Order: sequence, then structure tokens, then C-alpha cells
Amino acid sequence: MKYTYEQLAKMIDHSLLHPTLTDQELEAGCKVAAQYGVASVCIKPYAVRRAAELLQGTGVLVGAVIGFPHGNAITEAKRYETELACQDGAVEIDMVLNLGKALSGDWNYVERDVKAVCDEAHQRGAQVKVIFENDYLTQGGAGLNGDEFKKKLCQLCERAGADWVKTSTGYGFVKQSDGSYNYQGATEHDLALMRASVSAKVQVKAAGGVRDLAGLVKVRDLGCSRCGASATVAILDDYRRQAAAEKAGRPAAEKSAGLGTGGY
Repeated sequence: MKYTYEQLAKMIDHSLLHPTLTDQELEAGCKVAAQYGVASVCIKPYAVRRAAELLQGTGVLVGAVIGFPHGNAITEAKRYETELACQDGAVEIDMVLNLGKALSGDWNYVERDVKAVCDEAHQRGAQVKVIFENDYLTQGGAGLNGDEFKKKLCQLCERAGADWVKTSTGYGFVKQSDGSYNYQGATEHDLALMRASVSAKVQVKAAGGVRDLAGLVKVRDLGCSRCGASATVAILDDYRRQAAAEKAGRPAAEKSAGLGTGGY
């Protein structure tokens, strides 16, 4: 295998963000995260305290989403939400930036918004991932094309103190030509663009559309250090099957990666 189990497992932020997630599903998800030794759980703010209790001593971190999923809360609400999440045990914060303000070209507002969350998190010992929702940005805005727009956001987030830039929430559904709603999420193009648009001190997180082992390997090859996933069990069980086959002398080739095809 190209990477060790631990290298890949410690890329995964196990996503527990579905709007209807029950308390029982939260607890089951935390148990899965601990069993598989992933990097973190990514959860809603109200669940942080319980997740921190469940994951204490496991080595799995607790991450909370802020301003999720659309980033439209006022800056002070995002800052306070961050404060409370950190108090409850979150050590990673996945915040959604204000896309409407960005598309309006109000870059100062967007940078202040991100910086307020970064400053609050950092003084409490937490790190911040800033979510762009790239499916909404393909046409660009504020006089910039899509790639220029994403690059500018990467640079802005780095100045504001972000530890990661992140592609998607997993819930940025866009109306398709057939009338259905779907999204691409983490595409190879966007991941390469984002990695090239920040310095080495800022990491990149892929989210949305990574559902198999080959997809996880692909995003690591593209320079991502984290990947949001709800298909954690399938991905890591597949790794174990392939590793066992190789050990037994039966090489099992990874299937082609399916990045950017929608779903989370």
C-alpha cells in the first residue's frame, strides 16, 4: 500500500453533521471514530460536550462547525459560537465564511469575519479550517473569475490566521441542468488550486465527494492533510482488505478515484 493505515486514518474528520442526526447516532459515530482511529469528529456545536466526554483518552479530536452551513451569522455570533465550542471541548473549528459578502467584493468584511474566529480559537488553543463552498464559486464574482476568486479567498484566509482552507460543507447543493440539486465538492482542480494558493503553513482540507479509498489517496497525493468523510468505515475497511491481500501476495489495485461527483 502507498500509505500506512495510520497516515490515512489520521486524515479523516469523521462527519456527523446531517440535520436529522440523533443523540444515538452521534454516540455511535463517536464510537466509530475511536474504533478506527481517525483524526477527529466534525460535529454541530450543541454536541461538542458529549463528544468530548465520549472521546476522552482515545486520541480522536473534537471539531465543531461554526456559522454552518451557510456562513451568514454576524461576526460576533460566530466568535461567540467559537468561544462556547472551545469551552465545551472543541480543539478544531470549521467555520463557513460569508459568501455573500465575498461575492459582493467586501473583502475587508470577510477578512475581519475570519480573523475574529481565528483569534478566538487560537487564544483557546484551537485551530481553524475556513470553508469556501466552492460549488457556489465556479462563476467567480466581484470582477474575478472562479479560479481568481478562490485564490483570493485562500490568500485572505491566510492573512486572517486560518490553519486550513476547506473546499465545502457537504451541503452546498446547486440546481443542476436536469432540475435536481447536487454538488461536486472537492474536485482535483480546486484542491490543486487551493494548495498552490497558500503557503506551507496553511493546510488544505477536502470535503464532499470523497467516498472511497482511492479518493482519499488522491486527495493526499494532491497535498491535503485532512478530508471530511461520512464513509469512514467503508474507506478504512477497504484499506484493511487491500493490505491483507497484499500481505498474502494478492495485490489489490485501488479503484479509480471518484472526486467531484456529488454527494457526501
